[in-house]
Amino acid sequence: MANVSVYNMEGSAVGSMELNDAVFGVEINEHLVHMAVVQQLANKRQGTQSAKTRSEVSGGGRKPWRQKGTGHARQGSIRAPQWKGGGVVFAPKPRDYSFKMNKKEKRAALKSALTSRVQDEKFLVLDELKLDAIKTKDFVKVLNNLKVSKALVVLGDKDFVIEKSAANVPGVKTAIASTINVYDIMKYDTVITTKAGVEKIEEVYA
Repeated sequence: MANVSVYNMEGSAVGSMELNDAVFGVEINEHLVHMAVVQQLANKRQGTQSAKTRSEVSGGGRKPWRQKGTGHARQGSIRAPQWKGGGVVFAPKPRDYSFKMNKKEKRAALKSALTSRVQDEKFLVLDELKLDAIKTKDFVKVLNNLKVSKALVVLGDKDFVIEKSAANVPGVKTAIASTINVYDIMKYDTVITTKAGVEKIEEVYA
């Protein structure tokens, strides 16, 4: 089993914790990780982009000039793509960009992403993460103690004080252990969680 250090909010190591290999020690499948990231971004797309083809723009009911004898290149319509105001070649049309991954693929991708963070020593575990009041300055102080700037903070359960304290910190996102996704894990440099968060992740995904 992988073994990681456990830190307190002052940034000092206070112990260690064994991680479940079924979640944090799998063989990394880069293809599934890539597919999961692409899927999440594709599913977010509105798919409303649209432009007119030559059959949809107005005008051009007849040839602009006769075929021969004018000195101009031959033209059939002012709706042709090379004309100003003409139609667009292969114009984009509204469509659905989303695609599906099955549950086993999604789970394998998530485990691969978590394993990569552990192997890269970018997975930090705290004994606890508690603040007395909503205060951004106090939360930033914890990040500075851990020498982290861009992080995904994974909580075992909802914590209104932590979520609000972290809301205005650039490069930081909070998430509950049961809602984490591959894109966020790969986007942020470091994953910070608590012992309770690790237990929740192992409970949900093992």
